[in-house]
Amino acid sequence: MAMQFYASPEQIMRDRSEYARKNIARGRNVVVLSYEGGVLFVAENLSTTLHKVSEIYDRIGFAAVGRYNEFENLRAAGVRLADLRGYSYDRRDVTGRALATAYAQTLGAIFTEQSKPFEVEICVAEVGHTSSADELYRLTYDGSVSDEPGFVVMGGQVDALSTVMRQGHNADLGLTEALALALKAIGSVGGENGAQRTLVANQLEIAVLDRRKVGRAFRRITGAALTALLPGAPAAAAESPKAEGGEPPVKGSPANPVKATPAKTTGTATVRAEKELAEEAGAEAPDDEDTDRDKTAGGDSSGGAPQ
Repeated sequence: MAMQFYASPEQIMRDRSEYARKNIARGRNVVVLSYEGGVLFVAENLSTTLHKVSEIYDRIGFAAVGRYNEFENLRAAGVRLADLRGYSYDRRDVTGRALATAYAQTLGAIFTEQSKPFEVEICVAEVGHTSSADELYRLTYDGSVSDEPGFVVMGGQVDALSTVMRQGHNADLGLTEALALALKAIGSVGGENGAQRTLVANQLEIAVLDRRKVGRAFRRITGAALTALLPGAPAAAAESPKAEGGEPPVKGSPANPVKATPAKTTGTATVRAEKELAEEAGAEAPDDEDTDRDKTAGGDSSGGAPQ
C-alpha cells in the first residue's frame, strides 16, 4: 500500500495563496477612486462585451480582476442577493458593507474547503452623498476584506500603482483630473524599458457612480464622451456630432441647427417666391428663360443652394 505524502496545513494554504496571487498578477489593472462627483472605475480592458466593471444595485458598483468566469459568478450572486434583500425589506437596507461581508464569507469558504481557490480580486464600492461617505471595499482570493480610504488598486504591480495614486489623489478632483490620474497610474507599468504607456479609448472600460443622481447612480462612459475626457483630447471632441452608439443628429435638431440662408434679390429662391405670388394673383409667372437671363445678368451665382 502506497503511503501518501504529508503536507502541513500551513504549506497547503501557502501553496494556494501563491497559486492565486501569481494568476491574478497576470491580469490587467483596475483602479477605483473617489472624486468630487462620485466614484470612478477605470479598467484596462480590450473586450467590449466581457466587462470587468458592473452595477450591483442603485448606488453600488463592482469591479474585479482575475479569471472572468469566477468573478462573473460572484457578480451575479451579488446582484441576486441585493435584489432579494431590497425586495424583502427596503432598498435602503442594501449596503456595500453587507455585500462585502457576503463575498468575504464565500471566498473564504472556497479558499479553505476546495482544492483550487478562486483567482479573483474584487472591489465593492458604494457612493455616498459626500466624498467622505464613499465606501470602497477590497476583497482578495482568501476572503480577506479591507476598507480602503480614497482609492483601490487591483491587479499586477499594485505597489507601483498605489504610489502614483497616493501622490496625486484627493477627494476634490474633478472627473477629468481623476481619470487622468488613474490612467497615469495604470500606464506607469508595463511600458517598454519602463516608459510611460499611453492608453486610448478602445483599451479602456470606464464607469462612474454619480452621487448627484437619484436612484440608479451607475453609468458607463463610452464613445465620444470618453474620448473627450482623455488627456490630450481636442476641445472639439466634446462637441462631436455623432452620439454614443448612434447616428449623427438630424439637421434642425438642437444639436445640429440649420443655418438660415439670407434671401437674395435674384436667384431661384426669389423667382420661386415670385411664381407663387403670381399664381395667387392670377398673373403669368416668369418662365425659365427669364430666370436664366436674371442669373446671367449678375444674379446670385450660388443659386441659393442649401448649405
